[in-house]
Amino acid sequence: MKIIVFNGSPSAGQSNTNVIVEAFLEGARLGGAETQNIFLIEKNIEHCKGCFYCWFKMPGKCVFNDDMEQLLNKYKDSDIVCFATPVYTWNMTAAMKNFVDRLVSLKSPILMQQNGNFNLEDSIPKTQQFIVISNSGFPGDNNFNTMKEIFKYCNPILEIYRNCGKLLKNKDEKIKIIVNDYLKYVKQSGYEIVTKNKISYDTRVNLEKDLVSLDEYIKLLGM
Repeated sequence: MKIIVFNGSPSAGQSNTNVIVEAFLEGARLGGAETQNIFLIEKNIEHCKGCFYCWFKMPGKCVFNDDMEQLLNKYKDSDIVCFATPVYTWNMTAAMKNFVDRLVSLKSPILMQQNGNFNLEDSIPKTQQFIVISNSGFPGDNNFNTMKEIFKYCNPILEIYRNCGKLLKNKDEKIKIIVNDYLKYVKQSGYEIVTKNKISYDTRVNLEKDLVSLDEYIKLLGM
């Protein structure tokens, strides 16, 4: 099994998002998966200009000759695709949005309707499954509402949404114990997805639990 993460954090390997990603991938490798973590901010990806060259002139081929062609090949070659991004203004980062826009070449100009919703047919049948990993520096789950609405269309088999994300790299020893316990379950989720294609109830509950109280977190932020 091949798992690829398209990581949209501008901070790349130093990001809080990547703390979660690396724990997940460690568990996936223990389950036997081949993994790759790609930092989109380090790639040359032009902005889609909506010319539809990839639909009508050269199906599946973008007018831009940049890193996206190689990334699309990795995307199509993977069994599980993971979109990882912190929350920036209630949404994915610009790097991730730019990447997602360029996935348009995987669609065809054939309109389809399902349950009153309109979409475009895939140019080739989807074989991948999808995962979403996101963190927010704010408390509460409302910060992920936009993200959940966007990514529901790829029907993800796992979504990891971590609020109070500033805790993930905190140096306080008491906080580190709490975070390490949380990351243990992130790692377990990676292992379970590879070996069972789903996560257990216990793992899900521990992924979603609060790490500290609201008052403690606000005090930590100094806000």
